Amino acid sequence: MARRAGWLLVAVACALPLAKIGFDFARGGLGANPIETALNRLGFWTLVLLLASLLPSALQIVFGWAWLIPHRRLIGLFAFFYAALHLATYVGLDQFFDMAAILEDVVKRKFITIGFVAFLLLVPLAVTSNGLAVRRLGFERWKLIHRLTYVAAILGVVHFVWRVKADLQRPLLFAAVLAVLLGVRVVDSWRRRRPAHEIE
Repeated sequence: MARRAGWLLVAVACALPLAKIGFDFARGGLGANPIETALNRLGFWTLVLLLASLLPSALQIVFGWAWLIPHRRLIGLFAFFYAALHLATYVGLDQFFDMAAILEDVVKRKFITIGFVAFLLLVPLAVTSNGLAVRRLGFERWKLIHRLTYVAAILGVVHFVWRVKADLQRPLLFAAVLAVLLGVRVVDSWRRRRPAHEIE
């Protein structure tokens, strides 16, 4: 019962930003360029949720807190969902499915190129975010695939930095959080590989 309640709470928290975007759109609260605003918000929350999906492991390593671990996949799936909406908004509403213009953007504008690569990396993560995939792939192989989350997060931060160009306060904050999360995993991996007598 408590686990279901936690799952529901996490799901609602993840869905709230999208509900706010929809509410603001319905009442005309997305400003003079609602498509660009929606695009930016969806991208922002994609990155927030992507980093949030990495947080449970870091909390378990540093503090021994395991209560968020069961919700990692759900948070990661929401990150993919927001990323898909971000891409769909760009393709459908911003570019009106003009594939020639989209291809030109992907080739010429580096922040779009790296953002597209980040999305492609999220696809196998979303597809394998279920128990059946773990059983078929084997836990070690599955775990190796899901380390792509860190690569996608790095590319997402770079995408954000290159996108905003001038005001780097938010992108650099994301970069700092990601650096801490990566640092925790690197140190933990290093400690695990050291012989027991060296650690003592």
